[in-house]
Amino acid sequence: MTTRTPTSNTALFRLGTWLRHPLSTYYLIIGTALLLLGLGLVMVLSASSIESVRVFGSPYTLVQRQALFAVAGVIAMYFAARTSIEFWRAFAWPLLLGSVALLILVLFIGVEVAGQRNWIDIIGPFRLQPSEFAKLALIVWGADVLTRHRDAIPTWNTLLVPLVPVAAVMMFLVLLEGDFGNTLMLAAIMAGMLFAAGTPIRFFLALGALGALAVFLLSLAAPYRMERFTSWLNPEADRLGYGWQITQGQYALGTGGLWGVGLGASREKWGSLPEAHTDFIFPVIGEELGLVGTLSVLLLFGVLAFAIFRLSRSTQDPFVRLASAGVGAWIVVQAVVNVGGVLGLMPITGVPLPLVSYGGSSLVPTLTALGMVLAFARNEPGARRALRRRSTAEALRKR
Repeated sequence: MTTRTPTSNTALFRLGTWLRHPLSTYYLIIGTALLLLGLGLVMVLSASSIESVRVFGSPYTLVQRQALFAVAGVIAMYFAARTSIEFWRAFAWPLLLGSVALLILVLFIGVEVAGQRNWIDIIGPFRLQPSEFAKLALIVWGADVLTRHRDAIPTWNTLLVPLVPVAAVMMFLVLLEGDFGNTLMLAAIMAGMLFAAGTPIRFFLALGALGALAVFLLSLAAPYRMERFTSWLNPEADRLGYGWQITQGQYALGTGGLWGVGLGASREKWGSLPEAHTDFIFPVIGEELGLVGTLSVLLLFGVLAFAIFRLSRSTQDPFVRLASAGVGAWIVVQAVVNVGGVLGLMPITGVPLPLVSYGGSSLVPTLTALGMVLAFARNEPGARRALRRRSTAEALRKR
C-alpha cells in the first residue's frame, strides 16, 4: 500500500487548485503550444542543417525561414486570441469560399512537389498550400452551420445538407491535388465536430463504411498508395524502396536510447532519412534526445489535447464547443497519424507533426486556430471575471 508524503499531497493540492482556476485552460494551451513551437525550431535547425548546406550553402537558411513562419504564426495567434466569437462566425462563409477558391486555383496554377500538385508560388522561395488553410475554414464554417441547426442535429437531412457535401467537395479537391494525408485530416475534423454535436453512432458507422470503401478504391486507382500500404504491412520486403523511409526512421529511434546521442549529433539526417526536417522530424528527436525527448513531445501534445477538449466539454456556447472540438481533432489526429507512421503503426500519409515540423503553410494556420481557441478560453464567463479582477487589482497597485 503506497503512502503519499506531505510534499506530494501539497503539490497535488496546488495542481488541483490551479486547474480549477478559470484561466488554467488558457495558460495550458498557450504554454504547451509555445513549448512545442520552441522545440520545433530547435529541432528544425538540427534536422535541416545538412540539407540546407547541400541546397543553399548555409546550415541556417531553412531554420531562418521557419523562424519567419513562427513569428508570423505567433502574431496571427496573438491577434486571433484578441477576437470574439462573433468575429469568427461573421467570417465563416468568406473563409469557406476563399479556401474553396484556392483549392480550385491550385489545380490550374499549382506547383508539383513530390508528385503532389498542392502548392502555389507566392514570392521567391515561399509557397502557399491551400489545403492547410482549408482545415481552419472547415472548422469555422462547420461549427457555425451546426450551431445554427443544432436543434435538428440527429436527422440525416441536417447532416447531409450542407455540412457533409461541402466537406466532401473540399476533400475531393484536395485529393485531386494528390494530397491524401490532408484529405484524411479534413475527414477527421468533420468527424470531430459531428461527434461534439451529439451525432448518433449509427451516422459514424455509415460514414465510416463509405470512407473505408473510398480509401480502398483510391488505393486501387493509384498504385503508389497500394505500395505504401503493403510496405507498411511488410517494410522488410522492400527496404531499399518503399520501406526505406520507415526503416531509417526506426533506426534513428532505436539509436537514441534513453537520453539520445546529443542535440545536433544525428547521423540519419546526413542523407539516410528522407524528409528529416518535415514529415520525419520525430525520429530525429528520438535519435538526438532519446526516449525522454519523444515522451516529452507526446506529453506536451497530451496536455494540449486535454486543455482543448476540456474547453469543448465545459463551455456552454455551442459554437465554441464545436470549433474547439474541430481544432482538437485536427491537432490530435494529425499528431497521431504522423507519429504512428514513423513508428510503423500506421501507413505513411505525408502529414507534418503539428507545431514541430518545418513548413509555414502548416504552422501559420495551426497557430491561428490555437489563437481562436485562446479567444474562446478568454471569453468564458469565469475567465472574463478573473481577468476583470486581475485588471482591477493591478489598477489598485498602481495608485
